[in-house]
Parts: sequence; C-alpha cells; structure tokens
Amino acid sequence: MEQNTVDNKYDITIDKVSRSRWLFYVQLFCMVAFIVGVSYGLYTHRYKGKPEVKVQESSLYNPKYK
Repeated sequence: MEQNTVDNKYDITIDKVSRSRWLFYVQLFCMVAFIVGVSYGLYTHRYKGKPEVKVQESSLYNPKYK
C-alpha cells in the first residue's frame, strides 16, 4: 500500500529542537500576558488617596464641645 504523505519540515512533532523552541515562546507569551494582566489589575484597584470623612467634633483627639 502506498501512503500519500508529504514530509513537512515545519512540523513541530518531528523535531525536538523546534518543539522546545515553540514551547519556550508559548511559555514566554503566557508569562508576559500574566504579568501585564496582574499589573493592570493592581493599577485599576490602586489606593486613590485619603478620603474626606466627616467626623463628629466631640470624638476628635482634642474634642470641641458646644
């Protein structure tokens, strides 16, 4: 029986070097995407500053009474 196959030199399942290179780039892309995503999440949930809170004058450190 004759098989109709074509040798594909770009097939990553044949060559271990090209497969490991491809997996390296996939890992690198995933790590960069993860770092960018975490950085963006931290940036959007950052501390926006001291809020202005109303405090009763009688509960201050030096209370003011009427």
